[in-house]
Amino acid sequence: MQGLRLPRDVEEALDARWLVHELAAHSQPLWRGGELRVPHSALSAGLEAALKSAYSAGRIVRGLEGAERALGTEKRGLQQVDRRTGVARGGRVSRLLVLADDGSERFYRTVESLLQRHAPRVLALRLSVDEAALGRLLFGREAVARLLLVEHKQAVSAVLLALARQWGAHV
Repeated sequence: MQGLRLPRDVEEALDARWLVHELAAHSQPLWRGGELRVPHSALSAGLEAALKSAYSAGRIVRGLEGAERALGTEKRGLQQVDRRTGVARGGRVSRLLVLADDGSERFYRTVESLLQRHAPRVLALRLSVDEAALGRLLFGREAVARLLLVEHKQAVSAVLLALARQWGAHV
């Protein structure tokens, strides 16, 4: 997590070094034997509200396959802009994967690979909820969601700021 650059909205709202430290302090390996450590958190009322707001604004992609497609399309577009302008963009977090806590090892290995391909613009957050609770939060009683992609930097900022408040920041 060292060197992680958070969205500008987050940096303007609080001490970003503090949040990066907290993200690292709350991190665990994504799976037994995994290389990446991912922040882990309870699902607070503030996080629920931020995720519901992102969903209402059309900023949530549901599922691993949808996230892979969306991130791949965005990456190709960013590469084209970089080539056309001759300027490589900085590595700032602009997307967030929100993960349920009951996936298989194979699922988390796939997520780890996705994070590595799209680093540093994609950050993951693993919540202490199962896929049924995460799905029910946004999609209704019978729905499941093991992974959500928060797509827009303002929505990502809102989720990260809610997480920071949960961990004691005064935002």
